[in-house]
Amino acid sequence: MIKRTAVAVWQGDLKTGQGSIELGSGAFSGKYSFTSRFEEGTGTNPEELIGAAHAGCFSMALSAELSKAGYTVDEINTEAIVSMEKGESGFTITSVKLVTKARVKDIEMDEFIQFASGAKENCPVSRALTGVKVYLEAHLLK
Repeated sequence: MIKRTAVAVWQGDLKTGQGSIELGSGAFSGKYSFTSRFEEGTGTNPEELIGAAHAGCFSMALSAELSKAGYTVDEINTEAIVSMEKGESGFTITSVKLVTKARVKDIEMDEFIQFASGAKENCPVSRALTGVKVYLEAHLLK
């Protein structure tokens, strides 16, 4: 079993407090706050980190499947747009849109879309987010 860790520390109340997040690997540490989450303040936020995890996972899954099928992958660049809305019970992440642009040798668009759709459904982060609608926009660059 693979285990990964992250630590978040929050100090103070919701509106004026501050927090920090650190990945167990030490590859990232950053601050977050009410304004970085719900406004345009400086720092990161949980939704941005979910987006980074999803974009990274999807890109790796797509590369793996394309490579396994014999295609040469030059680059996969994926942006994850995480949407959060306020409802009656509070804020909820409602969707993630993955926008991927890939350079893959000798593949046709229809086959590329099949691989991208499979990666969207099967990457571990997509499977963890089953309660959220995940949309895909895929571009094959020449």
